[in-house]
Amino acid sequence: MTTTSLWGRRMRAPVPVLALTALLVLAAVTVLTAAASPATGQKRGDWPGWNHDPSGSRHNPDERRINPKTVNNLKLKWSFAFENHTGAVASQPAVVGDDLYVGGPDSRFYALNADTGATKWVFDLRPYAGEVAPPSGQLFQKNPVRDGPTVAGDKVFFGDSRGNIFAVNRHTGKIAWMTEIDKHPNALITGSPTYRAGKIYVGVSSYEYSVAGDDAYPCCTFSGKMVALDAKSGKIDWTYRTVPEAKRDGTWPGGTPKYTSSGGSVWSTPAIDSATRTLYLGSGNNYSGTEGRSDSVVALDLDTGKERWARQMSHPDTWTVRCLIPRPTGGSCPGLDDELKDEMDHDVGTPLLFRSKGRTLVGATQKSGVYHVLDARTGQIVWQTQLSVPAHNQPWRGIEWGASYDGHQLYVATWRADPGTLFALDPATGAIKWKAPLPTDGCQTGGAANPPPIEGPSDPVRCIMGNASAVTTTPGLVYEGGEDGKMRIYSAKTGETLWTYDAVRRYKGVNGRDGVGGSISGNGGAVVANGRLFFNAGYQLTMGIPGQMLLAFEP
Repeated sequence: MTTTSLWGRRMRAPVPVLALTALLVLAAVTVLTAAASPATGQKRGDWPGWNHDPSGSRHNPDERRINPKTVNNLKLKWSFAFENHTGAVASQPAVVGDDLYVGGPDSRFYALNADTGATKWVFDLRPYAGEVAPPSGQLFQKNPVRDGPTVAGDKVFFGDSRGNIFAVNRHTGKIAWMTEIDKHPNALITGSPTYRAGKIYVGVSSYEYSVAGDDAYPCCTFSGKMVALDAKSGKIDWTYRTVPEAKRDGTWPGGTPKYTSSGGSVWSTPAIDSATRTLYLGSGNNYSGTEGRSDSVVALDLDTGKERWARQMSHPDTWTVRCLIPRPTGGSCPGLDDELKDEMDHDVGTPLLFRSKGRTLVGATQKSGVYHVLDARTGQIVWQTQLSVPAHNQPWRGIEWGASYDGHQLYVATWRADPGTLFALDPATGAIKWKAPLPTDGCQTGGAANPPPIEGPSDPVRCIMGNASAVTTTPGLVYEGGEDGKMRIYSAKTGETLWTYDAVRRYKGVNGRDGVGGSISGNGGAVVANGRLFFNAGYQLTMGIPGQMLLAFEP
């Protein structure tokens, strides 16, 4: 059975494999958050992981100090300047009590005092980088931490740009274990670990899509994965592959070896339904070939990693950076001479679980600009809402990072959608309740109009009106950062902008280093914990304003 998507492409029906266990009967429209638990080290008000909770809500229901009445009182409390290596700060912090944990672009991982920004300890990843640096892209020349850490018990978990997962004692910074979860030379971790009941679940991504821009590269052999590890020992429990192992399949037009199929990277953070023992992931496009669970929402048995169902949102979709290089022959993008019909880069991103009208639903972002909501038990589509206009070979027009759910509405932000726009959606129907487009003059006002220069590697400044970061909510408020370098806080009821901070300026970091702020970072979003707001300022991926700052605010 096939159905037709909102943009006219074929979508495949879900493939049931194992029946799900019975759902708990919960009140309608309820966030599926876990209660505070000593086993995780989380207390009410903390933000211990990328999604805040295993269900993926990115909502802190216990935040009371920052509210619609006090939001205008927010002031910069401290700033921390990382050593610049990439022009970007990608690791979203985790906050437990007065401890803040964050990875740096300088191949180090930091524990800071959340109140003062003072450094408690530093873990150096450089000894774990390996002898050979990746062959392409300054973003990966060292071993930066791009994913957000997760805190559970006495450990903090995070990944690196070499396919390794680390567990470090959160009080001392002493390593507990390190596990290489993917041996591919281009593997890296961008989605954050999720902790549940003694296990760590994390996806594996890759920058092979970028290396394939070189016609001499034998594209491509990477397969996306979801991996479960024992939180105490680091031993791998199970591994799920999105794409079968690649095999030699002739040659590319330029004569280099061709391998298929590949891709399906899992670059976002999974969501977990503890009641049904189900994990949900989003996967990216194929790099070569068309096999596997590319551009899909996939439901897995939490205990075994076996597939329960999969819903493929776009197919075929075979794309690498080579598709952006208009050379007439050769290379790993065969559609260059065929108007790029099947080369879209319409990855499916971060899943989010919520309840509506008596059943559990799973939402998912996609670079096509569509927000999808499926029945979490069967994978059947409940509703889809097109929030931006898709285009072949222009994935930045869609939805990049995660959405948020506050128990009342879903909040989703489009990226470089001319302009990027924040939406509030009815969770039952997908109807748009309100929308807040970025102001047209964002790149001509404030620091974006004349950004201060940054020391170290970066590309030329190219400001654009996009929402790169994931959405965050607390009661009554919605937080979203722009590539114009401005963090904005909106009214959850009306979409009115209540507070704006221009991060593009010079800072004197509490760590003794001067630095500059830039675009509000993707790979994560605002973290609101215990009466404080934290976010990264510096995000340059082909476009954007480079920066190197972690900023902290309180009213």
